[in-house]
Amino acid sequence: MSIYSPKDKKDVALIVGPTASGKSALALELAKKQPSVIINADSAQVYKHLQVLSARPSEAEMDGILHRLYGYIDGSETCSAARWAADAKIEITAAHESDALPILVGGTGLYVRTLLDGIAPIPEIDPYIRKQVRDLEVADAYTALLDEDPVSAQRLNLRDSSRIMRALEVVRSSGKPLDHWHAHKAGGIKNDIVLHPLVLLPPRDWLYARCDLRFQMMLDHGAKDEVADLLEKNLASDCPVMRAIGVPEISAWIRGECSLDEARAQASAATRQYAKRQYTWFRNQCPADWTRFQQIINNDNLNNIVRLLQ
Repeated sequence: MSIYSPKDKKDVALIVGPTASGKSALALELAKKQPSVIINADSAQVYKHLQVLSARPSEAEMDGILHRLYGYIDGSETCSAARWAADAKIEITAAHESDALPILVGGTGLYVRTLLDGIAPIPEIDPYIRKQVRDLEVADAYTALLDEDPVSAQRLNLRDSSRIMRALEVVRSSGKPLDHWHAHKAGGIKNDIVLHPLVLLPPRDWLYARCDLRFQMMLDHGAKDEVADLLEKNLASDCPVMRAIGVPEISAWIRGECSLDEARAQASAATRQYAKRQYTWFRNQCPADWTRFQQIINNDNLNNIVRLLQ
């Protein structure tokens, strides 16, 4: 049975979960059941210079299925959630116009939430106010936030320096707290579509073992050369591609600052920690009515999982 049906609100499939949980394989299996377009929702896979380290599907792995928003942004640029959401809307509309099912797949929760819920229309921050706030010690900024935006302060951890600074600069620059702006989000598509979501939450031990195996496979398939090419581009150190998991660790190995074993151990640990954060986010932040699949994904149960989406 197809999950695509003609009606005013068009269908969109969504497959999310932590890295190495099997999202891409599942999306491909679903796409083989009916005309579909797979749309990337992973913040690393948007960059064309991160083919190997982002685990972006190769042409062979795409198996003739249309894939969109993969490797389409130069590594010197920064892709925000707002930019991705705008691009995703275009691709979803194009898929619907061609009578194909859009299948969103990825592990970046902020991207998905921005697409579905919209964007808070926060005005541009006054540069002078931003500098004042960013020059503060975190403890001082938090104390100020308790006075100026107590709701945000009570929600944030004292160690979450970037969000503390952001909340403080917003309230000082706009005169209104973050909650005000978040209550006025606009541009989300969740009320205009019929969403078929699936959250992959496989056993953690299996997931972490997959993370270790995946990084070794990346090394075997050219991760070192990919990082060497990035280093030759002399990109700014704060570019997202230069901070992607594996890039700093392999860069240190290339420069002779650590051994291969040390780089492998550090990158594998960073991958596991990232998967853990994603796992927690998707488990706690996704709506309760989104279907969770908590088993190990394999060839034997792929069709059963596809039926969950149907």
